[in-house]
Amino acid sequence: MPRLRDPLTPDDHALGDDNALVAVVEYGDYQCPHCAAAQPVVEQILARFGGRLRLVYRHFPLAEVHPVAAPAAEMAEFAGSRGLFWQMHQSIFAAQPRLSVPLLISLAAHLKLPPVAARDALASGTFVPKVQRDFSGGLRSGVNGTPTFFVNGERHDSPHGVATLSSAIHQAMLAARS
Repeated sequence: MPRLRDPLTPDDHALGDDNALVAVVEYGDYQCPHCAAAQPVVEQILARFGGRLRLVYRHFPLAEVHPVAAPAAEMAEFAGSRGLFWQMHQSIFAAQPRLSVPLLISLAAHLKLPPVAARDALASGTFVPKVQRDFSGGLRSGVNGTPTFFVNGERHDSPHGVATLSSAIHQAMLAARS
């Protein structure tokens, strides 16, 4: 089974305790309908496991199929550089059906981020290296579609996908305690 090749770092966007028993890494694409469908399940998992779980989101934009996925990832990074990654993350997924670069800039403005700075960050590619690092790490870890989850470094593969993620997390918690 494929393993997570790039360890967690302070550059990762994470929710939960750094010392949680279980770390879940999601590789996602902001234009992927499957990623959007997974978000309510991820929120339920966070609510269920609370501080016992650390959730990390890494970018894996499938740019050939989703042309706004990479700019959306860059905009999330722009917001993250100002402490608003998760707010932008949620805003982008909420607006997914109508994503465009102008909408991304509007989302930034709605979060009280300077729209000119947001536009300039996209135009200059300020956050492209971070998005590419995430993507390359996903490739090294065997990611070939989105969303892809890793639970304590092990890829979560299931014919039922994200629906069985809670069970995998529970099993990882039991294993971590023994």
